[in-house]
Amino acid sequence: MTERKPPGVSFESWIDKQIREAQERGDFAELPGVGKPLPHLDQPYDEMWWVKDKMTRESLSYLPPSLALRKEAEEADEAAANAPTEAALRRILTAVNEKIRAALRTPLEGPPLRLTPFDIDARARAWRERHGK
Repeated sequence: MTERKPPGVSFESWIDKQIREAQERGDFAELPGVGKPLPHLDQPYDEMWWVKDKMTRESLSYLPPSLALRKEAEEADEAAANAPTEAALRRILTAVNEKIRAALRTPLEGPPLRLTPFDIDARARAWRERHGK
């Protein structure tokens, strides 16, 4: 527990003394980032820096629903192209097609969706040709 400031001692010298004693004990030696420059020192101040930092640390993002679905469709297309089996390709594209169809029935917030469901049979044929099956 931190001790109380003694009467008659200025706050600055009392704090400096506590910091110096902690340094001598090695309390700061194992902190993460020790010896490294502070991040973002070369960038202009941003009031929302802590929100952006937390979102980066926790791998969070916010996109309007229509853009999030576009991104998900892109990732599904890539995952399907690299799928180990045709069944996996069909499973991936079927899942994203359901979401695309739902979004087409009830438009999402954000920019226009500009997506149509994937032609799973055509993608499966192309997958079979690439894999010699």
